[in-house]
Amino acid sequence: MMLCMISSAITAGSPAYKRINRAMVFGGFSTFALLYCVQPLMPLLALQFALTPAQSSLVLSVSTAALALSLLVSSVLSDRIGRKPLMVAAMLGAAVCTLASAFAQDYLQLLVLRALLGAALGGMPAIAMAYLGEEIEAPSLGASMGLYIGGSAFGGMFGRVVAASLSDAYSWRVALAVIGAAGLYAAWEFRRSLPESRNFRAGQRRGVDALLGGVRAHAADAGLPWLFALAFLLMGCFVGLYNYIGYRLLGAPFGLSQTAVGLLSMLYLLGVVSSAWAGRLADRLGRRNVLWVFMALMGAGLLLTLASSLGVIVFGVGVFTFGFFAAHAIASSWVGMRARAPKALASALYLCFYYLGSSVIGWFCGVLWSRAGWPGVVGLLGATLCVACAIALRLRGLAPLTPARLVPAA
Repeated sequence: MMLCMISSAITAGSPAYKRINRAMVFGGFSTFALLYCVQPLMPLLALQFALTPAQSSLVLSVSTAALALSLLVSSVLSDRIGRKPLMVAAMLGAAVCTLASAFAQDYLQLLVLRALLGAALGGMPAIAMAYLGEEIEAPSLGASMGLYIGGSAFGGMFGRVVAASLSDAYSWRVALAVIGAAGLYAAWEFRRSLPESRNFRAGQRRGVDALLGGVRAHAADAGLPWLFALAFLLMGCFVGLYNYIGYRLLGAPFGLSQTAVGLLSMLYLLGVVSSAWAGRLADRLGRRNVLWVFMALMGAGLLLTLASSLGVIVFGVGVFTFGFFAAHAIASSWVGMRARAPKALASALYLCFYYLGSSVIGWFCGVLWSRAGWPGVVGLLGATLCVACAIALRLRGLAPLTPARLVPAA
């Protein structure tokens, strides 16, 4: 069986490899465009539905919370029905929910649709990683994973910028309808481009029993639980900043337009650069030696956002963004290095905590914004980063894996 799977691995340059890469760009793009397109719309939703900032942030938090919980369920379903069918259904369902959100009659309907969207998207991120790991030959896997992450970063930026611009020119409903239509097109392209699985065998795992056993095994590792905690804290900080920096820049003394605030998401392009560069740096110097440095960089950028100069604030957000993507790339790759089988579950757990942090910290920042303004948000995020740095410094003393541990489980 193993020899059969190795011989059928897809090699770089082959037609199947190109089709997979094309599909994964669309998959990453759609997932993050649909998920984060509402972030710049929160001030508009607060005005239309008479919401507090914390209440308006629920339009994103309910999605990421539902996504976090559905990741683990999706990992079991994909072992039963296959990778591609679940991913196609996830993209199609999320796009339909986004289109339906444009016609929501009240905020409760909108929240229900956004929760359904998050639950549907749980069938994409970890399953995409598992598909690539099963189908692509090892020397070419990094490039394919990089294209998926690059598509994700571009999708997150596209969703925010287009939603902000269309809401400025028309309305938030038009913005969601357009992005939902783009999601439908991406789902169609994904379905027609992605080859059927060659190395996956339905029913070869034990479903829920394997899930619980895998969770226990990963929880017993000396490093993985701390890396999962870092995912919670880092993503919470990132979403918290981007959730409420718009409120600050839309108000006095800056008075920026929705379009201008949406363009702040162009700083995501720094993440494409920093994640690749940080990965190479970590390979050379060691993850334990550089992870905390990028968290300190996030803290420096965060403090710069307290300035009264718009230019300094934008620069600070850029520094923060650069540091976040670098730290996330290092932490997530460290999970892949430490995890034993089931490796896909380790990725799912990392992403689960990642999105839970987005929901919890992202929402609580709204409470601080209402009570203490931007300094309150910065105080919370700064304290969160201090905890993350403490964990990163603790991981510097983590004992490396023994050679026996590096051998995949049978």
